[in-house]
Amino acid sequence: MSSARAMEQDQATGRLAVTGLTVQVATPAGARTVVDGLSFTLEGGKTLCIAGESGSGKSMTALSLMQLLPKPMARVSAGTAMLAGRDILALPEAAMRAVRGRSIGMIFQEPMTSLNPVLTVGRQLGGAISAHGGLSDAAIRARALELLDQVQIPEPARRLKQYPHELSGGMRQRVVIAMALAQNPQILIADEPTTALDVTVQAQILALIRKLQADLGLSVILITHDMGVVAEMADDVLVMQHGQMVEHSPAGVIFSKPRHPYTRELLAAVPRLGEMAGTTAPKRAGESADAAKPTHAEPLVAVKDLTVRFDIKGGILQRPMQRVHAVEGVSFDIMPGETLSLVGESGCGKSTTGKALLNLIPWQGQISVGGRATHGLGARAMRPVLRDVQMIFQDPYASLDPRMRVGELVAEPLQIHGLASGSELADRVAYLFDRVGLSTDQMRRYPHEFSGGQRQRICIARALSLSPRLIVADESVAALDVSIQAQVLDLLQDIQNETGMSYLFISHDMAVVEQISHRVAVMYMGRFVEMGSRTQIFENPQHDYTRKLMAAVPVADPARPRRAFMEKAEDLPSPVHALDYTPPRHAPRDIGGGHLVWEAR
Repeated sequence: MSSARAMEQDQATGRLAVTGLTVQVATPAGARTVVDGLSFTLEGGKTLCIAGESGSGKSMTALSLMQLLPKPMARVSAGTAMLAGRDILALPEAAMRAVRGRSIGMIFQEPMTSLNPVLTVGRQLGGAISAHGGLSDAAIRARALELLDQVQIPEPARRLKQYPHELSGGMRQRVVIAMALAQNPQILIADEPTTALDVTVQAQILALIRKLQADLGLSVILITHDMGVVAEMADDVLVMQHGQMVEHSPAGVIFSKPRHPYTRELLAAVPRLGEMAGTTAPKRAGESADAAKPTHAEPLVAVKDLTVRFDIKGGILQRPMQRVHAVEGVSFDIMPGETLSLVGESGCGKSTTGKALLNLIPWQGQISVGGRATHGLGARAMRPVLRDVQMIFQDPYASLDPRMRVGELVAEPLQIHGLASGSELADRVAYLFDRVGLSTDQMRRYPHEFSGGQRQRICIARALSLSPRLIVADESVAALDVSIQAQVLDLLQDIQNETGMSYLFISHDMAVVEQISHRVAVMYMGRFVEMGSRTQIFENPQHDYTRKLMAAVPVADPARPRRAFMEKAEDLPSPVHALDYTPPRHAPRDIGGGHLVWEAR
């Protein structure tokens, strides 16, 4: 075949051949190689998944192909990437601008970092459409409407006038996908496009990418650390560790006969929904579980009719105009040594419920901790309560003061409560670092010098410093790689087994919840819809929403049929109502053994 014919075929099919890609970054100690001699071929119409933990070089590979590396800190030091007969790594910037969008489109992990918050969706999408010129305003609008319809956003004309903050996370990601497709590329690079999304929205986005690939003949490079997503999406899988390719095979081979120990480690760390059927208690990864949930006469935490509403003010006088009904009359208790998990999609009220337990937001109803009512308590009166209740937030980096050394951060709660000083304080902090698997010589470092998993361990050490009786863990493993996630979950369960600590575990990941919970409460639009033991919820779910959450969990088995789950975007009901709105009453029905299902009355 002639070279001209090969170029034409590669352009038509989206075939990309990468050879010897090497990327280096500048450090105070000299150049460090973060991608080392990577080679692969993306065949036309196929999906190649690049898998591995954070820092393995996945995203640096994608940025290299788009020539978007942060310069001069990072650079491609060797290698080629042949597309339509041209080495796109060697193209000058002017020529590369024609490749971006037209030949290769890219979806980034967090849609809000890809969208300008002060521009409407229409203006941003129009900018992507007209990037290479030659279209009238009417043609740009028509193409924008076509793209929004293509990514299955309802009411596209109305969406063009909205700003990014007015859309849900899933809707924003669909807008970013539409922008990536604006110039009809043949290759789509998706860099962790679902990591920040709820499990149901993730299922929608994955189904959408599959549909677009089939409709448009796209070749897809999907970057992820979620092996369940890999199983659902991949034709071929490339596994990276420390910048190097350790395994490259068809998806079926990777999952059935992984050759490299690191690949086997990734697969072993994946929590699988249903793997604990028939057991009655949480377990450590890889271990059996047969102990029943703790039983005590008195609950550690008792919550009754918890309600949280926020006024939306407007007008010249900033008077209340509308009201957000964030949490509506939820009731539950937590026993000593028990893990109660709250599950549901973003905006359902999970985190708001957790913050109310610590009096971080105004609320109505009744909350008692250790028999002590907390409503109306000021900061001084709450101090004894806060010794019993601590919180681990989702983003460990945002939870740690970047100006303080991590040893000082862990010591701070002990100093605030006057519990230790001098050598006693130093010994206590050293013990906490050892307890969470960190060395004492790391105490003088700053938060930015640690990985995400290590920062989360520091947050756990800080929460443990006061020896609390309850920890509220708010999406504490959502941002972690699957292997680090398994380590943190094991750590939390070890601490519970040794100290009898209780957890309110907040998550949208049903597979993780199944692994760590004694009881589970499912939330939707500020209310509980179902609550029961782990076995009742996962083996006999009664509410449609509970079944929907479990159906959306990706399964790490490429042999299973791929789902076309919820391809159409859905608008969730709004929690914003008029000031005179009266919420409908809901009451629980016990279907046996404390398994509750809420119904409208």
